[in-house]
Amino acid sequence: MTSRKQILAAACIAFFCALSLSAQDKKHSSQLKTVRGVVQDKSDSPVQSAVVFLKDTHSNQVRSNITNDQGEYRFSGLDPNAEYELSAEKDGAKSQTRNISSFESRMDIVLNLKLQQRKKD
Repeated sequence: MTSRKQILAAACIAFFCALSLSAQDKKHSSQLKTVRGVVQDKSDSPVQSAVVFLKDTHSNQVRSNITNDQGEYRFSGLDPNAEYELSAEKDGAKSQTRNISSFESRMDIVLNLKLQQRKKD
């Protein structure tokens, strides 16, 4: 009888630990940032298949995304305590680099990027 109680107690503890970890994961993921927007050309038309770069300035890790048919991009699951640089390019045209500060309190950040023609030498 004692071993049954010990097994039941161990199973209950394992269940509540798993439940607690699951709740922490949900809480943590709800605190992560998202950056999204549209890449546009100089006439404000959306640019499909542009490459958007997101660089963590502390670790120098770079993530990239390709815009969809509407010129949209999205980066999710971003550390709210990190600093980022965001830019886009296509066929030699590049956008200005935009900074995303850890002091930015919004969790869903919308940043549109405009491609500028490359400068000729």
